[in-house]
Amino acid sequence: MEITAQLVKDLRDRTGAGMMECKKALTENKGEIDAAAEWLRKQGLAKADKKASRVAAEGRIAMAQDGGKAVLVEINSETDFVAKDDNFLGFTETVAQAALASGAADAEALKAVKLSSGETVEETRAAVIAKVGENVQVRRLARIDSAHNVAAYVHGGRIGVLVEVKGGDAAFARGIAMHVAAMNPPYNKAADVPADFLAKEKDIELAKMSEKDKAKPAEILEKIIGGKVAKIVNEVTLYGQPYVLNTDQTVEAAAKAAGAEVLGFQRLAVGEGIEKVVEDYAAEVAKAMQV
Repeated sequence: MEITAQLVKDLRDRTGAGMMECKKALTENKGEIDAAAEWLRKQGLAKADKKASRVAAEGRIAMAQDGGKAVLVEINSETDFVAKDDNFLGFTETVAQAALASGAADAEALKAVKLSSGETVEETRAAVIAKVGENVQVRRLARIDSAHNVAAYVHGGRIGVLVEVKGGDAAFARGIAMHVAAMNPPYNKAADVPADFLAKEKDIELAKMSEKDKAKPAEILEKIIGGKVAKIVNEVTLYGQPYVLNTDQTVEAAAKAAGAEVLGFQRLAVGEGIEKVVEDYAAEVAKAMQV
């Protein structure tokens, strides 16, 4: 069968593979477009394996919500350029919706979820790798399922927050989610701060004091150190921080005024905890040409 330009174009539109790859696939499969598409998928899976060792520290946080059910999914790519690619963006949105609908508890469970296409998330991920030419990873999943107010907020595609609030309203819950995105508090309330963290901060504050201050009566010394540690606790807790939407009051005061209590929150930021290898542009181009 003759391999026409139109046939190559049809296969390219269907698979997203390159022109030369499509021509080769059709030649290998005697012009049968279905067989050629399957052949490309197999080649794509091979490429996916080859790229799997590359560091994927860029990407996007995608969210999906239905009332009190909400999810965040972190999906990584190697470069910010691919993180803005339509194929990648479409994949992230599809996966977030699948995560919400399936009830998957973590990223590993999510990979086995079947999409409307009939393929699993993992199979679709491999196909995306073949299209964008980079390692793509479904890294993390966060979810909340609650009868209380739930807010899901994503800032710039790079920071995502889920918040559960008892009382108040949806606007207050969203405001808290925006605060968490901006300020990244490690803990919710003072009661959530670990005892070993407090002990360490007390030791540090004591070590920073002058010998003259250390010679003060124990009860006065304890009061001084207690005040300094209390200030640190405010800095590391959501409730103790000045509320970003009204810095004249703390989050605790804002919650009280709204008749609300923040029960908890989860925050994901793209690439946090991943050691990214920095390479110069010329070296990256040369590396890509060798693949």
